[in-house]
Amino acid sequence: MMLLNTLSVSLGTVWGKVWPILFAILFFGIIIALHEFGHFITAKIFGIKVNEFAIGMGPTLLKKVKGETQYSLRLFPIGGFVSLEGEDEDSDDSRAFGNQKAWKRFIVIAAGATLNIILGLALMGVVLGIEGQISTTIVSAVSQDMSQSENGIEVGDKVLTINGSKVISARDLYYQLYRDDDGIFDITVKRGNEKIQLSNISVRYSAEKGFCDFVVGSTKVSALNIFPGAAKETASMTKLIFLSLADMVRGQYGLKDLSGPIGTIGIVAETAGNAVSSADYSGIIFILAFITVNIGIVNLLPLPALDGGRLFFIVIEGICRKPVPKKFEAVVHAAGLILLLGLMVLISFNDIVNLVRK
Repeated sequence: MMLLNTLSVSLGTVWGKVWPILFAILFFGIIIALHEFGHFITAKIFGIKVNEFAIGMGPTLLKKVKGETQYSLRLFPIGGFVSLEGEDEDSDDSRAFGNQKAWKRFIVIAAGATLNIILGLALMGVVLGIEGQISTTIVSAVSQDMSQSENGIEVGDKVLTINGSKVISARDLYYQLYRDDDGIFDITVKRGNEKIQLSNISVRYSAEKGFCDFVVGSTKVSALNIFPGAAKETASMTKLIFLSLADMVRGQYGLKDLSGPIGTIGIVAETAGNAVSSADYSGIIFILAFITVNIGIVNLLPLPALDGGRLFFIVIEGICRKPVPKKFEAVVHAAGLILLLGLMVLISFNDIVNLVRK
């Protein structure tokens, strides 16, 4: 009996460590499958020939041909793919992807990332529903030092801009404070019916200590404000992604600060485990929302091998009134893919090193 109890505890401990990782991998699979479904469904709507729609990657487990399309389930639940006729090669078929008008091809390519962003928006709505409140940018409390300042923020002020950048949400507000170097800001607030420019004011902020010289309030979630609130949070995520990319280009972040699939799966797994143990699920759902929006936005960047790179060539085609030679586009995407895979190898190596250190 003691042996069985010990074995049961051991299996429970192992399962407690394994299931969050499986959950993270499954979620990534869902994100990528949803992305590919966006390409698939818009292609079908426009009458473009779809040769295959696959869920998962690797060896085929199940497959069924319906009409002209093969639907398949593959071994590894890490995404999927859509094979369109004439996507990467010339085709005489009038329904081939490459023979469609530029605006149709643009929508099909953009649909994958668009669905990712819509999923992020929906998840943010769930987060707000769980939390029961939506943060505002209206100041609800200030520190003693701030209240004694002649040129400071006051309770009731609505923060509009920080250093000339429009403030979308409370999360956006605090991130702009966080990424500043000297703690001196030009802040525009709405005080009553008047816009006031507060120049060169000092604001102390520490994310680690949970301290800021001023705190913004919140409102209760309702059927009327949950969608606008989720939209603002999603827009704030998008802005944060672009600001982070800009900081990376400026050298503020290095490769050691980036996380690839391995590191991100680790973060999701850890957060999922903590969510179950604490019965507080808003944190893990927020992380999932941020990841799917991140994937959607990054895919739209005009970089070779990404959807955004393909969209860039379609835009060039629209401007020049003739398509870019497919061989040239294929070479550009191939080169971009090699560089992207090389970057992913470096980041994955860094993820593994960090996991080993932990």
